[in-house]
Amino acid sequence: MCGRYALTLTPEELKEILGLLELEDFPARYNIAPTQPILVVVSGETQVRGSNLPDRRAVLVRWGFTPSWVKDPKEFPLLINARAETATGKASFRAAMRHRRVLVPASGFYEWHRPSKESGEKPQAYWIRPRRGGVVALAGLMETWSSVDGSEVDTGAILTTAANASIASIHDRMPVVIKPEDFARWLDCKTQEPRDVAGLMRPAEEDFFEAIPVSDKVNKVINMGADLQTPVVVEKPAKPPGKKPGGDQLSFF
Repeated sequence: MCGRYALTLTPEELKEILGLLELEDFPARYNIAPTQPILVVVSGETQVRGSNLPDRRAVLVRWGFTPSWVKDPKEFPLLINARAETATGKASFRAAMRHRRVLVPASGFYEWHRPSKESGEKPQAYWIRPRRGGVVALAGLMETWSSVDGSEVDTGAILTTAANASIASIHDRMPVVIKPEDFARWLDCKTQEPRDVAGLMRPAEEDFFEAIPVSDKVNKVINMGADLQTPVVVEKPAKPPGKKPGGDQLSFF
């Protein structure tokens, strides 16, 4: 899954990389959590023929997808992720997969390895970022929910897929990454139907990300500093004591 991520690039860097028409200034965010506003990129109005201006725009949505048909969001589960394998057929995501695909820019994401209790290991947080740095565009969906009084809330979710081999030892899911050469195709909901972009929803290459163990401070949303990404040393649990052959003396193997 993808339950926390960071976006620390400058607006100017994002404008250039993502081809945005304009982007207001914003601070670096090191611990973006569900229910908070997140920046997403949508396809904008087509420019005049021959224009070299960007046609994408950035909007803020609430991280927690709410389908338009929901009557009371308080009685509906918080959908922060959508499984790429089933999103097209799910009632919650079907319309958004067809009409409102977005990109979610990120500097990387956090994931937790949660071993079994029997292993003796403690849960470990990881900061997972592109090995070559820069920004990564995660596949997302957007939906606008309208209340009976006419107010509207734009909401979003991040698509996930099966983890590649390098991430699978931490978690069995990972966010879908859209490559720069596929941005236009993913965002084009006019001519590209869900079946046409299904091939884009696959795990990233094995060497695309690097996983860095970090402290559990990222668990709390009140912690928002750059120190959340400081590497830590992972302590391995001591092996259980055993008996030497033919005796009762304890030993460690």
